[in-house]
Amino acid sequence: MDSKPCRTVALIPARSGSSRVRDKNIRRLGEHPLISYTISAARESGVFDDIIVSTDSSHYADIARHYGAEVPFLRPPDLAGDVSPDIEWVAYTLDRLREAGREFACFSILRPTSPFRLPATIRRAWQEFRAHDNVDSLRAVEKCQQHPGKMWVVQGQRMVPLLPLQTGGQPWHSSQYQSLPSVYIQNASLEIAWTRVIDQTETIAGNTLVPFFTQGHEGFDINSEYDWKLAEHLLDSGQAELPPVTHFPYLLEVQQEQC
Repeated sequence: MDSKPCRTVALIPARSGSSRVRDKNIRRLGEHPLISYTISAARESGVFDDIIVSTDSSHYADIARHYGAEVPFLRPPDLAGDVSPDIEWVAYTLDRLREAGREFACFSILRPTSPFRLPATIRRAWQEFRAHDNVDSLRAVEKCQQHPGKMWVVQGQRMVPLLPLQTGGQPWHSSQYQSLPSVYIQNASLEIAWTRVIDQTETIAGNTLVPFFTQGHEGFDINSEYDWKLAEHLLDSGQAELPPVTHFPYLLEVQQEQC
């Protein structure tokens, strides 16, 4: 493990064009907008030298700054569409920061849609990443609820297994779940990578990845109204907790200033 300190930046993507849950990144969950919990977790983790929010909205930028993040520039609209790949806005952000004389050896993508990611989660992931030599990145994963060995591709009136693999002479699709190899799916909780990966591979992950196994609700991701209601239920029932936020709620402060 390389014990030398390295400058690290948290990159929080918050485009304004969410189609499934309108304005989800700034929608209120508990007392604060959703994005505030990711900013607070990043701040309290003590891992990052800087916390940058990438957004195409000046309104989102105001909210992010209120909770202690930087928004040094807005993301261009052509990098904020529904199908815009992460590599585009990440490379753009790091390039703009580099042009301003701000170099970072590592970056972490922390998406606002994972509000139950705690400061301790980030610290655990950072320690895991730094414990490995010769890796490009770390990515949060969790065990699949539905095994891909039992998935099918339908072609007209016929279907074929997605993974036509066998254990011995038994096809995966006809095997007991317990007999199949463990398969993990990435979640939106966090990613950490060396910035060199962007230039060397033109990806955000590179080729050699370390798994980070999220625990409990750390990897919970809000992508639909159902997810939102479930998040509220988890909070109300005490099954999940949000990172502590020390700032006044954004809307409350605005109302107080107007009075």
